[in-house]
Amino acid sequence: MKKLLLATAVAFFGLSNAQIKTGTIYLSGQVDYSQEKDNNTDNKDQNFSVVPTVGIFIAPNLAVGTGIGYAGSRADHTDITNFGSGIETVQTVVKTNAFTAKPFIRKYWTLSDKLYIFGQLEVPIEIGKRTADLQLDYIDMNGYTYFQTMNIEQKYTSFGVNVKPGLDYFISKNWTIEATIGEFGYKNTKIKDLDKGTDTFNFGLNLSSVMFGVKYVFAK
Repeated sequence: MKKLLLATAVAFFGLSNAQIKTGTIYLSGQVDYSQEKDNNTDNKDQNFSVVPTVGIFIAPNLAVGTGIGYAGSRADHTDITNFGSGIETVQTVVKTNAFTAKPFIRKYWTLSDKLYIFGQLEVPIEIGKRTADLQLDYIDMNGYTYFQTMNIEQKYTSFGVNVKPGLDYFISKNWTIEATIGEFGYKNTKIKDLDKGTDTFNFGLNLSSVMFGVKYVFAK
């Protein structure tokens, strides 16, 4: 039975001696843009981020690095309420702008000369500002109108811990394609001048959350 298990492991992992050498440096990055629009209400949500990343192997198949960049979002919403005696319209524009950093450590395991699996532990940090512009309009059946605007600004910081499994395939000496399959993580968001923060937990390991990327390796 032990021989059968060993043979299966050899067949699956290949027991390749290929390793990524100490001192190897790579560059990659992440650019994301998403938009969701409700054509019934014209409500629209947009998210954008760009995070260049650099990594260096401090030991064979063991890399450390960080990503540093920008993340932003904008939500335009209009809510209309009919009270029977009048109609209230609330228009809201919420914007978020943030500096983000993602220091990480990544461990590779060799499947073949070109294919590796990896596990990445990262500590994402975000420092940003959220602003909300609100406009309220009210008109009743008798022609009475009411108008009010409001602006709210909040500064916030967030800190998290994520674990990401993935695959990395060398298509040439200097270029690789990698895929991360979900993530397991925790994030705490703290708004300035508020006593308590918000905790977010994320546990996902499925094909719908696969993310692909390309990186350039300064091969040694």
